[in-house]
Amino acid sequence: MDHATAPLRRDIAEQVTARILDGRLPAEARVNEVRLAAELGVSRTPLREALVELTDRSLLVAEPRRGFRVPPLNIDEARKLYPLVGELEALALRWSAPQDLLGLADRLERQIDDMQATLDEGGDLAGIDDQWHALLLSACANAHLMRLIAQTKPLLKRYDVLYFGGPDRARRSIDEHRRILAAIRDGDLNEAARWLVQNWVNGAAYLGQDPQRSGR
Repeated sequence: MDHATAPLRRDIAEQVTARILDGRLPAEARVNEVRLAAELGVSRTPLREALVELTDRSLLVAEPRRGFRVPPLNIDEARKLYPLVGELEALALRWSAPQDLLGLADRLERQIDDMQATLDEGGDLAGIDDQWHALLLSACANAHLMRLIAQTKPLLKRYDVLYFGGPDRARRSIDEHRRILAAIRDGDLNEAARWLVQNWVNGAAYLGQDPQRSGR
């Protein structure tokens, strides 16, 4: 592969990923390469390279002589991935310097307050939750671990509507975030990591449930 095309390929992959995660390319949709290339203003060659990359990341499925399609939603797979991400994030938390985490505490608290305000206004918490977890992990200097987390988390993004589908679930999630932060302020990273894993495990438990009948 021409190294000169790598930045373009990565940019295309990011744009296609965004379409998958926000539903513009819905589950089980077949990718129309001609149309997508025209939308992105690129040629077919770097587009196909980007699509192959996304198959390696499990965001697309390649079918011989039929091109690419978005994989179906799979609740069972998601229930396995949520705890995995929790364990990876907990590992990143344990590998962060306690003083660096303390330096983030006030910003983490403000974002939790933003979550609460958004919930009170009936808004969507998914974006703020992503920002909170990104900030929490920003103190981890292990680039290999952070890359693994970044590659795994997008697989779960399509399930956000099932995870944040009701106010009771969201309130419980906010409480878990506050417990994580309290443990960080106390200097107890093991307790913070335990609640971080629990937050993700609870997310897996709520997948596929009726948000009006079960809380988060």
